[in-house]
Amino acid sequence: MTTSDAARLLGVATSTVQLWMESGAIASWKTPGGHRRALMSSVLRMTRPDQSAAPASWNGAAPGAEFTMLAEPPYPVPEQEQARLSALAALQLVPSAAEERFDRIARLASLVTDCPIALITLLTAQRQWFKAHVGLKAADTPRAWAFCTHAILQRAPFIVEDASQDARFRDNPLVTGAPHICFYAGYPLIGVNDLALGTLCVIDREPRRLKSRELQGLEDLANMAMRELATPPR
Repeated sequence: MTTSDAARLLGVATSTVQLWMESGAIASWKTPGGHRRALMSSVLRMTRPDQSAAPASWNGAAPGAEFTMLAEPPYPVPEQEQARLSALAALQLVPSAAEERFDRIARLASLVTDCPIALITLLTAQRQWFKAHVGLKAADTPRAWAFCTHAILQRAPFIVEDASQDARFRDNPLVTGAPHICFYAGYPLIGVNDLALGTLCVIDREPRRLKSRELQGLEDLANMAMRELATPPR
């Protein structure tokens, strides 16, 4: 397949496919004329990340459904949601084992903001999955519950100072029950083609505001997290 053919199949830009081929995310080769080609099986694998570290499905969903946009999502979605899901699938990080490079960033986010919970989240069609989590034992939550699903709709930090007083979240199971979210601040993790794959976020169980230096620290760490997401596992 040509890069254009693969881009049409995956629903992303040709430049994105070129990046995936050059980085090795899609196995490819160069023709004598210098053009990249890939087998269709290699391209289709981008929508079926390695499932060896997890069950064949999540919450009863068929394999691959996590990266297919729902017909009627019960949550707000970006304009390029399917392209975003395809880009996330290509990273082959959902699911994957914990990595110190991401855990370190989450720990620093918690320390910089003095928040008890810090997460690096990746948002599939079904759930928000935590690549790194500090102060929270859960590995994921349903996408419909995710504060982060609102954060990826914008490029500025998404902040909720008191979720119990916010009509969007006051009845959310994560607010009314464990972990009893009250304060949330999240920076979208922006990948290729301006697609937000997830967030770096911090959470507190009390209302609060972040100081400007804390927001700057969180933004710097989010930029570090995005660079790590674009770097293959070491």
